Amino acid sequence: MTQPPVRNQLFSRPSWSETTALKDALRTETVGGALLLGAAMVALIWANSPWHESYAALRAYEVGVDWGHLKLSLGHWAGDGLLAIFFFVAGLELKREFLVGDLKDRTRAAVPIVAAFCGVIMPAVVFLLVVKVGGAGGDATRGWAIPSATDIAFALAVLAILGSHLPSGLRSFLLTLAVVDDLIAIVIIAIGYTSDFSGTKLLLALIPLTAFTLLVQRRITYAVLLVPLALSTWALVHASGVHATVAGVALGLAVPVKPRASVPSMSVHGREIDVAHVFEHRLRPLSAGIAVPVFAFFAAGVRVVGGEAGAAWADPVLWGVIAGLVVGKVIGVLGGTYLAARFTKAHLDPQLSRTDIFGLSLLTGIGFTVSLLIGELAYGTGSPRDDHVKLAVLCGSLIAALLAAIVLVPRNAYYRAQEARELADSDQDGIPDVYETEAAEGGGGEQSTGREPLS
Repeated sequence: MTQPPVRNQLFSRPSWSETTALKDALRTETVGGALLLGAAMVALIWANSPWHESYAALRAYEVGVDWGHLKLSLGHWAGDGLLAIFFFVAGLELKREFLVGDLKDRTRAAVPIVAAFCGVIMPAVVFLLVVKVGGAGGDATRGWAIPSATDIAFALAVLAILGSHLPSGLRSFLLTLAVVDDLIAIVIIAIGYTSDFSGTKLLLALIPLTAFTLLVQRRITYAVLLVPLALSTWALVHASGVHATVAGVALGLAVPVKPRASVPSMSVHGREIDVAHVFEHRLRPLSAGIAVPVFAFFAAGVRVVGGEAGAAWADPVLWGVIAGLVVGKVIGVLGGTYLAARFTKAHLDPQLSRTDIFGLSLLTGIGFTVSLLIGELAYGTGSPRDDHVKLAVLCGSLIAALLAAIVLVPRNAYYRAQEARELADSDQDGIPDVYETEAAEGGGGEQSTGREPLS
């Protein structure tokens, strides 16, 4: 008989509804990760071809209007505009995790949160140490946050390739850690990389944001109403000097997850509908399939041949980013997990080994989307040091992925034999027997994600 999991185990199996949602996310993010990788490869090839000047000209081509600094290059539009969609989905995902997902359990939530915070702090420390030891001066330290972010699409895509049979608890943990990691990165961007701040325009952004919130909370989700409000919020946040992706997170967090007592007659959805899940289902393909790959195309085009490459390898910033991603992330995530187990009631699921956790920690060193974005904000789009950062992020992420493969591929083979037990469904009701057994014995299952009558 399968033993019911202890509720406060680290990396323990999530509930069946959480597992189903996770598999849906993995399918989309795997495809998105492949598209992201393809777009980055096209940019790299083009930027290092005899036609590299045409790539630079395309990235620098400006479109838009002069009001609110909205006449931007295509590269800026990809980073400021399309990434707002990516962070809107991240906001939806984060809210659902904490309100109706397994992270509503404080013990479960504490572990990935502590690991995420440590996984942000240690790469920054390693980066600063390398930069200082390397003797880099000037604005070199402005990039301290570059190696702090884990790329959700890339990391999940690599995990799906390497670990098709790894325990779902590991996958759930990586997804949660990456979402919290991105939220921390957005806070860093808003506080540490804001220039020409305008408090008036930021306050004005609260008007369409409030209207958006009031409508979605009442399940009034007509695109003709919500899209103009979302665009207005984005434009005002951008004009305020705060990076516009912050608007995406704020809008995502405004969308309701839990049921409410009643809704108006003009509501599109019933009072019990999880609107965040509906929005996420519709927008995740747009985010993972278009927004992030297009950003990758405009951000990853760095020359790795010629004199530019030589200058990059001599820059301590490049080595600081690589060391932060490959070494700092592992130390941070492993250290955070240890602290959570040492000073809370949580402990490691006996089905997992320390090797699993080590492999997962290596995987968090895959930084791309947010790392490239912070590099642009820290050193200026198209600057020599920005190009060095791009090369460093690409190399660091590749090294982290290869090291994770060395660790996780053997573990995946070990868990392959256990998958048959996980998926056994003797009564053919669509829910694996192991989850029904746990629910019957009080271990969680569907009962752990029950809705509450609040909006």
